[in-house]
Amino acid sequence: MSSSPRRGLPSSSGARRPLRLTTAERRARLAGRHHLAPAARAASVGAAAYSLVGLHSTDPASVYLAAWARVDGLRHADVDSALYDERTIVKHLAMRRTVWAVATGLLPVVQAAASDDVAATERRKIVRDVERGGLAPAGERWLSETEATVVAALAELGPTAGRDLTRSVPQLQAKMRTGPGGRAEYGVVSRVTAMMSAAGVITRARAGGAWQNRQPRWVLMRDWCPEVVAEPPPESRVARAALLGHWLRAFGPATPEDVTWWTGWTVARTKTALGDVGVVEVRLEGDEVGVALPDDLEPVAPVEPWVALLPSLDPSTMGWSRREWYLGPHRDRLFDSYGNAGPTVWSDGRVVGGWGQRPGGEVVVRLLEDIGAEQAAAVEVEAERLTAWLAGVQVRPTFPTPLQRELSG
Repeated sequence: MSSSPRRGLPSSSGARRPLRLTTAERRARLAGRHHLAPAARAASVGAAAYSLVGLHSTDPASVYLAAWARVDGLRHADVDSALYDERTIVKHLAMRRTVWAVATGLLPVVQAAASDDVAATERRKIVRDVERGGLAPAGERWLSETEATVVAALAELGPTAGRDLTRSVPQLQAKMRTGPGGRAEYGVVSRVTAMMSAAGVITRARAGGAWQNRQPRWVLMRDWCPEVVAEPPPESRVARAALLGHWLRAFGPATPEDVTWWTGWTVARTKTALGDVGVVEVRLEGDEVGVALPDDLEPVAPVEPWVALLPSLDPSTMGWSRREWYLGPHRDRLFDSYGNAGPTVWSDGRVVGGWGQRPGGEVVVRLLEDIGAEQAAAVEVEAERLTAWLAGVQVRPTFPTPLQRELSG
């Protein structure tokens, strides 16, 4: 592995100079590598997730809608199969303490590169709060014993909802208080299961009820994906380089700040991973400094005009922290105050509006800029197609955004 990033490309005269990658080039790459242009659709849900590392799953419906936008002819049952039968994607707490539907083939890398750190942080917080809240004097001992009891219970019961798990694991019935004066009360079960999920001990099996249902059933990862658990985990630094290389293949070029934000790493870890991958420094429009893989510098083929309706927290909308090149001036209308993306309308690699649903389930769009009559008509066709696919189901994002609220009123 290289010990430091490559700082530029040789010019024809032998001097080193950074290559410039235009915004048009970045948008063309996004269209193909994110499977959004019609000619670049993914063959399956698993293939779409693999290209992007995973699909956001904080909102369970987002997995279905993100796949719908990328796989032609997709049925709800196809996503169910990918999640729960074929298990080509697995719901997992990973980067930025976010729930992802991670491509199963990348799960060991994601675990070692990101999830282990999330689990360690959550563990420290639970131990601290158990002791501060008077639940037990030795928080680590309480947590270790609780984990062992959860594992034993799931080994016997199989996939189990949280409320049922608390009946078999009395420790999970405990309540803790937080906030000023301890006024806020919450059940410890959500904290413990989240931590164990990040640690790769348990995962989310098929939820009860409809496809947009938010209540998972917990199952042991060793029972759900035994081949993943049997695989020796990569060393964390090796895993971070592997994750970064895979991510840059879909999201590059990107800035180092984008990498730090998306992964949840420290600046120091980002710098080390960039060096290990051997990235090349490039210049983006506005003289912003970016990085790209050294074998990924050639221009991509032109892309035919395209439009897409993407769900809240879609991996493309949430792919970078520096979003001006595809989001333009629309952040205040399409993101909430915490930086969570709502449903968006895309045209040729940029966000041009948002969408929501009327109470009866009809998908309605609002364009925030002029994209021409032909593209506007294509957007309406997509809205009608999504309305038909949702078949009356109204998706309610966990993080409502200003425009989504206006359209859904």
